[in-house]
Amino acid sequence: MSLRVLYLATADARGHLMRAQLLVHALRHAGVHVDVLSTSNEGVEFLKRFGVVAQLLSPHYAVQFDTEQNMQRAATDRNVAHYVFRPSRMLKDIRKLASLMRDVDLVINDSFHPALLCMGSMPWWKRKVVHVYGGSLKAALISNFEGRLPAVLARTFAAIIGWQINTARACIEHDFFCDRTQSIGPSRYRLPTPVAVAKQGRKANVQAPLAAVYLNPHFQNIALADALCAGLSDASLHTHLVGEGLAGHGNWLAIDEDWVSTAAQSSLIVSAPGMAALSVARIYQRPILLVLTDQPEQASNVEQAARMQLHHEVVVWRGDAQDFRAQVAAKVRRLLQDMDMQITAENLAQYCASAQARTDAWSGCIQGLHAPSNT
Repeated sequence: MSLRVLYLATADARGHLMRAQLLVHALRHAGVHVDVLSTSNEGVEFLKRFGVVAQLLSPHYAVQFDTEQNMQRAATDRNVAHYVFRPSRMLKDIRKLASLMRDVDLVINDSFHPALLCMGSMPWWKRKVVHVYGGSLKAALISNFEGRLPAVLARTFAAIIGWQINTARACIEHDFFCDRTQSIGPSRYRLPTPVAVAKQGRKANVQAPLAAVYLNPHFQNIALADALCAGLSDASLHTHLVGEGLAGHGNWLAIDEDWVSTAAQSSLIVSAPGMAALSVARIYQRPILLVLTDQPEQASNVEQAARMQLHHEVVVWRGDAQDFRAQVAAKVRRLLQDMDMQITAENLAQYCASAQARTDAWSGCIQGLHAPSNT
C-alpha cells in the first residue's frame, strides 16, 4: 500500500503554507496519499489557490502580530494559554487528529502546532508524528520566556518543549543556507528550505528594472507600504507588489501564485526575512532588501544572512515614513550598485534545477521515514 500522510500546516504566516503546497504536490506526484489541514479559513483559501484542498482543524491557535508584523508576545501567550487549557480547544483538536491519524502512516506538524507537539510525545501517537520547522523558529520557541519569566520557569518551559520535539518519530529542520540533506541524529534531519521552481522563459509584464515585493498578511500598515513603494520609486525601480494585508490598496495584489517566476528574473527582491524569501534570493541569486520587524526567528535569519554574506540590506520601520523612504532608496541603490542584473537562460535553468532538487530531497526524506527499516 502507498504511504498515507496527514499534513498540518499552520497559517500564522504564508511560508508554512507555501512549503506545504510544494511538498504536497511533490509527494502526490510520487504516489503518496496526502490529506491537508490548516489553522485558519484564510490559510485554507490560500492553499486552494495553489491547487491544494485543505480542511480547517480549528482557528483557535495563532501567533499574534500587529499591523507591522511585530510579534505581540503577551497576546500570543494568552492565545496559547486559552488554546491549551480550555477543553473546547486543544483537547477537541486532539480528538479530531486522533481520529484522522488512525488511517495514516505519518503526520507532519509544520510548524509546532501545540496539539501535535503534545501528541508527538505520547506513546500511542508519537510513532507517527514528524515535526517540520525552521532552525531559527525552534530556537525562538525554546527561548520564548527567557528574560520574561524567572530563570527556573524559562528553563523548565524550554526543557518541556525540547522533550516534546525530540520524542516524536522524526524531525526535519530546514535552513535557507543548507545545501544538502544532513543527518543530525537518529531520525533527525536538516534539509535546505524548499523553493518553488520559476517558469523559464516567462517575461514580466512590468518594465525592468523591477522589484518583486512580497509582504505576508500581517503587514497592513498603509503608511509603511506607501513609504516602501516611494523609496523603491526613488531608486528608479518599478514594482510587482504582493501582500494579502494590503490587497486593494494601490497596485497591491493579495496572492500571485507565480510570484517566484517574477522574483527570479527581477532586479531585486523585497520581503521580511523569512526562510522562504531568503531561500528564493539565494537560489535565484537575487539581491534582497529585508524589512525587519520584531519577530525573533527573523532577526536570527538576518544575522545568519550577514554571516553567510548573502547580498542583502536591512530596513526597519520606526513610524517615520520619510525616514523609511530614505532608508529604502539608499539601501536599494547600494544593493544594485555595480551589479549585473542580466539573467541568462542557462543561469536560470541552473537555478531552477537547484530549486527542484530541494523539493525532491524533501519528498525522498519523508518517504524514507516509512521505509521498512523505519517501521
